[in-house]
Amino acid sequence: MNLLQRIDHWGESHHPKWVDGIRVLLGIFLFWKGVVFIQNIDVLKAVINQSPFITVLSFWLAHYIVFAHLLGGVLIAFGLLTRVAVVAQIPILLGALIFVHTPTGLFNVHSESGLSILVLLLLLVFLIEGSGPISYDGYMRRHPA
Repeated sequence: MNLLQRIDHWGESHHPKWVDGIRVLLGIFLFWKGVVFIQNIDVLKAVINQSPFITVLSFWLAHYIVFAHLLGGVLIAFGLLTRVAVVAQIPILLGALIFVHTPTGLFNVHSESGLSILVLLLLLVFLIEGSGPISYDGYMRRHPA
């Protein structure tokens, strides 16, 4: 059994049901952030343009962020391909912490960096834990086609 299979087995056997509620809330939050980014796409592009070496990619990067949050939020909430959706979210949160929150003061009183750190930590937890028993993936494991 390789390392990934052992991590998956451990995550499935040590997964309390209340963690699935947190996963659903995380997915809803990410979907909501995607909607907020759609409503403020010009502001998102302006924030991306503040970094000098990403300016060329601002259009594509802004749309990737929106798409990843919308689709990833839905996938995480339903527990479908959870680890794939989490892997798509992690670079976005790391970029937000490094390029957006650090220059403005990482731990200011009214900063969203604490929320970004919390979401990043939850994403790392679900990268290891997986989707859990109360999910579409869990249903498919119990009822194979």
